[in-house]
Amino acid sequence: MSESSAALPPMSAGPRHGVRIFATWAIATAIVVPVMIWVVGPHIPPGSTSQQARDQHDVNVALTALAMPVLLMIWVYFGYAVRNFRQEGEVVVDGPPITGNARIQATWLIVTSVMVLGLAVFGTIDLLSTGGSGGGEGPAPLAKPADAASALQVQVIGQQWEWTFRYPGYGGVETTELALPVGREVEFHVTSLDVAHSFWAYELAVKADAIPGSDNVAYVKALRTGSFQVRCAELCGLWHGHMNTTGSVLTDAGFATWIANEQKENAAVTKDLPPYSHVYYPAPLRNG
Repeated sequence: MSESSAALPPMSAGPRHGVRIFATWAIATAIVVPVMIWVVGPHIPPGSTSQQARDQHDVNVALTALAMPVLLMIWVYFGYAVRNFRQEGEVVVDGPPITGNARIQATWLIVTSVMVLGLAVFGTIDLLSTGGSGGGEGPAPLAKPADAASALQVQVIGQQWEWTFRYPGYGGVETTELALPVGREVEFHVTSLDVAHSFWAYELAVKADAIPGSDNVAYVKALRTGSFQVRCAELCGLWHGHMNTTGSVLTDAGFATWIANEQKENAAVTKDLPPYSHVYYPAPLRNG
């Protein structure tokens, strides 16, 4: 036997390599996946401030848990290959040709196909059953929550470079602050006065594009009181980075007090506002 051929792993060791790789992967998966779910999972965004955030969080944890075994298989295989399938010494020769393994290829194709199709079904059912994902669904949403008919309507208006919020159920008062009652379905109507913006209420898991002339509807139900961040997620000009504010989730009594104060303080401005509409066009376009 020549020195070069002696440096290569014996062909008869192939099945043993497969068993070792599978055993290492199974042990790693049994350890890493529970750690990811129970230790890392609670810290995966967007949290649980709203029903939509809780739904998205659960999906993100499930996706990560499903991705970990696939990722671990790749890492284990490459680590094992680097450790075992290499020549020792200074002699470098080509190894035996690889002709492929139909069983391994079919297994990989079947497993990944089942995962992808299963996730597609899971995501579609979850989206329709929960009444939306917190993303803008256009002016006529297909997925609505069960209590959509009694939802509080809040219009979100983007403009360079601030957000304003209009409450048509309270005389059409428009404020620079966003407050929502806890435990009540909210129906956001998102639009813009000038360029494309994107309304992102981070902790509520709501993200909807604000487009001039478009009414983009998104639903959310806050589950606990507290504050949340509001940002613009679409590059909209020079001061895009400053287009952020903080919203609040209040108790029913707290919201009633807040909206009454806003109506009183903004009474003089409210009467000069245009009638409530799902979209507003800038003055030059309206005049034209």
